[in-house]
Amino acid sequence: MFTGLVQAVGRIERRGSGLVVSGCSPFAPLQLGDSVAVDGVCLTVAELVGDGFLANVSEETLQRSTLGRKASTGGSVNLEPALRLSDRLGGHLVSGHVDSIGEVVAIEALSQSWNLELRWRDAAYGRYICEKASVAVNGISLTVAGCSDTGARFWIAVIPHTWMATALRDLAAGDEVNLEIDLLARYTERLLGHAREGASTAPKNEASLSSEWLASHGWS
Repeated sequence: MFTGLVQAVGRIERRGSGLVVSGCSPFAPLQLGDSVAVDGVCLTVAELVGDGFLANVSEETLQRSTLGRKASTGGSVNLEPALRLSDRLGGHLVSGHVDSIGEVVAIEALSQSWNLELRWRDAAYGRYICEKASVAVNGISLTVAGCSDTGARFWIAVIPHTWMATALRDLAAGDEVNLEIDLLARYTERLLGHAREGASTAPKNEASLSSEWLASHGWS
């Protein structure tokens, strides 16, 4: 589990069937088996290499994320070690499991921030996006400033610290990014979906989760 607060910007390259990630010294030392979020993808340290590590990757990871294409050109990546139970949760809970790839529509430099506009490659994921929602973009915990009616397109106000401390500054229109929806949105949808199907599948003595139940318990 991660928080979406990047602790270093490193580089990624291919090595045989694996990927080598460098630039982990800000949160060293690493140990075999450690988890590190690389551009929002949770990778496992399989071998220590210099100030980084070698990770084995599955076909699913290469298909679902941008890591394979980035590794072929030695691109920059955002790095974050796994969350400790004693750490502050400064961002939001990020699993490191990319849902879909997005595309940078436009980047606009404003007087005090950058406006980053993105769109989902699979527009169906737009249902998880709303104003002020959390979303992980290349592993960075960011807040949605606004979105289209379907959520398929959305934009984010990026402050100077985040822009300079991450690999966002290397993005350009047309680039692909790894996107992960907020875990709370995913589980809420699933629970409400089960509630709509009826209480027959719920354990005995367990109240069904519905809009009426939520309203009666103070949720609006």
